[in-house]
Amino acid sequence: MDEQTRVEVEAAAFRGLVKHLQERTDVQNIDLMNLAGFCRNCLAKWYLAEAQARDVDLDYDQAREVIYGMPYGEWKERYQREATEEQKRRFEDTKPLHANTEAGN
Repeated sequence: MDEQTRVEVEAAAFRGLVKHLQERTDVQNIDLMNLAGFCRNCLAKWYLAEAQARDVDLDYDQAREVIYGMPYGEWKERYQREATEEQKRRFEDTKPLHANTEAGN
């Protein structure tokens, strides 16, 4: 596979993941973190880091809107539920496995 095709395939796969997460509003970020070690906010941070590395004028709220498909506050109001004590405990237990969002990929 040539480089351009690889980039296009990866971009399409990313868009598919984002679309799926936008449709699965029943899946809470804490559940994603507990199971997979990343969530919508992690994707937004990676997106932002890569945009900034390319001198794109973008802030975290704008990056989250790309990932959530709406402003984060609106998504949170519509879909986010209070985490249970079990979810919070598991989050703490799985912290060492959580994604590094400090820099781009």
